[in-house]
Amino acid sequence: MNVNTVTLRQWLGTNRGLVLHDYEALRRWSVDHVEDFWEAVWDYFDIQSAQPYHQVLSTYQMPGTRWFEGAQVNYAGQVMRHLEAATSAGVPAIVFRNERLHAEGRSQEVGWAELADSTAALAANLRALGVQRGDRVAAYLPNVPQAVIGFLACASIGAIWTMCAPDMGLATVRDRFRQVDPKVLIACDGSVYAGKSADRREMVASLLMELPSVQALILVPYLAAAGATGGPFIFDAGGWQGRILQWQSAIAGPARLAPEPVPFSHPLWIVYSSGTTGLPKPIVHGHGGVMLEMLKLHAFHLNLQPSAPSGERFLWHSSSGWVMWNLVVSVLLLGTTICVYDGHPSHPQPDTLWKLAEQVGATFLGAGAAYYTGCIKAGLQPRKSADVSRLRALGSTGSPLPPQAYAWGAAEVRADIWWAVIAGGTDLATAFLAGSPELPTVPGEMQARCLGADVRAWDEQGKELVDDVGELVCLKPMPSMPLFFWGDQEGRRYLDSYFDVYPGVWRHGDWLRITPTGGAVVYGRSDATLKRHGHRMGTSEIYRVVEDLPEVLDSLVVDVEYLGHASFMPLFVVLRPGMALDLALETRLRHEIRTQISPRFVPDEIVQVAEIPRTLTGKKQELPVKKLLLGRSLRDVMNPDACANPGAFDFFVDYAGSQQRQSAG
Repeated sequence: MNVNTVTLRQWLGTNRGLVLHDYEALRRWSVDHVEDFWEAVWDYFDIQSAQPYHQVLSTYQMPGTRWFEGAQVNYAGQVMRHLEAATSAGVPAIVFRNERLHAEGRSQEVGWAELADSTAALAANLRALGVQRGDRVAAYLPNVPQAVIGFLACASIGAIWTMCAPDMGLATVRDRFRQVDPKVLIACDGSVYAGKSADRREMVASLLMELPSVQALILVPYLAAAGATGGPFIFDAGGWQGRILQWQSAIAGPARLAPEPVPFSHPLWIVYSSGTTGLPKPIVHGHGGVMLEMLKLHAFHLNLQPSAPSGERFLWHSSSGWVMWNLVVSVLLLGTTICVYDGHPSHPQPDTLWKLAEQVGATFLGAGAAYYTGCIKAGLQPRKSADVSRLRALGSTGSPLPPQAYAWGAAEVRADIWWAVIAGGTDLATAFLAGSPELPTVPGEMQARCLGADVRAWDEQGKELVDDVGELVCLKPMPSMPLFFWGDQEGRRYLDSYFDVYPGVWRHGDWLRITPTGGAVVYGRSDATLKRHGHRMGTSEIYRVVEDLPEVLDSLVVDVEYLGHASFMPLFVVLRPGMALDLALETRLRHEIRTQISPRFVPDEIVQVAEIPRTLTGKKQELPVKKLLLGRSLRDVMNPDACANPGAFDFFVDYAGSQQRQSAG
């Protein structure tokens, strides 16, 4: 089965009598006839339901759209539809390497039958531990096959999956998991990254004490397998009284995988996207919406094919704490082999990821935009150090990809390489903007707005802009929009997150320009959420750690990310009277952020200031500071009448000017 937008247009012609000559005609039809489009996607991929749906969608009003009511589906069931064909063709489901395996030049392959058996056994053991439909299972795991198996096992029984990466500190993980009350925790004893091992046993023991809802721990002994040195790793749970099950026991025993049909909008997973105040947002997505959106994205915008018989192998380097992990796993919905790497993409050599792609036979390689800009700065020439002949496409997301990356790809990877650049996010669990092999590639641009995504650029008054920068908005519902935020009983936080500026219209929080030819350029975040190399973090999480130090009275952090410029994240601190920011305090601040939050969010610079600008209601003025650093004038970003201490901006105006002079120099 060859799946792409050309075959979709042909299928629509045969089965719907539509004449759509090119991609743009297809896209316009998909957003002008939303109900017909998603029904066509359902039929095109032959989605199986235990009973027929009543209607495609209940209303176009957002939020509140209900999709395919009456349908009974299961994400894991859709994955396992490929079991027979893939097994007969001898193609694996997962090709796995970590730094140790890569150094030894070998991979671990998980066949489709093995994936089904392990998933079935774990699902049975989760049920034995008391996990029922709707219960939450939390994972604290690196990017390993155990995470894929754990997720599919949860999905198969209607439990809800949620995960954090092991580089996240205790406060960061606790603030996420405590909101959702998991019944079972699946955790590793540690991880190895860039050649350095991190023992997480004490962290896991502390986490168990912080999560009173957890009744059982499934422990994944990963340190030794990943190449950590030392003796046997024995886990001590301290005073915790729950049940502990070793991973090998949890996936042992005969069991037949029988995914349980659940309503189309039954919760599938909870992912976290932080706002600028309060705890991280626990975003709930549903089985059916994720299935349809991921199938659409992979087939029509990443141009992926089922591995039987194409031999397609998909490698996208990602942390397990990033929504791109969810995207990678969802490639299995199409029957495509996923290549999973747990390790630093440039360790021990700058070209490690490229050699990995060669050795696992990847046909598609993806990474954050920052990785490619790093390759350019390092003078990397992948075509000279690795065999890139199987690679037909490079994927990029996480931040804007600068125009020079396109030229670098053609010169240093392959002259005919296709850049599949996407932009969406954790909130949506898919992309708004992406690529199509049908369309020309323009350096610095994403090729198109996605099918079924009525995306526009709007000014502050809600007027559509073309070839000018505005807010990225979506005018019509999409199936993978969040069902709700966990614990947001009245939906107020949901409304405030996406619909506070333009009622009934999704505002994503990115600056967007739609070009006259239909391409798209994203210029970074329009709100104050930190988005560090593709990983989101709310500023409030930084503040909780920084301001816990007795020396710090107040703080403000922004991440400045603009097309063609590297991410720059300064942290501004107000100290107690008479104190100065010395090396010792700066070191402590960096250490606390590294250990309590994540190494990814250690600031590039820490600066002492006299005061933090605030609104009349006491909110920190993060967005105006960010806009100043992006080159806007003070009069354009700040209304003195709405500011409690407008004089505080004097320092930031001077600071922004000095940064711009340094950049120009």
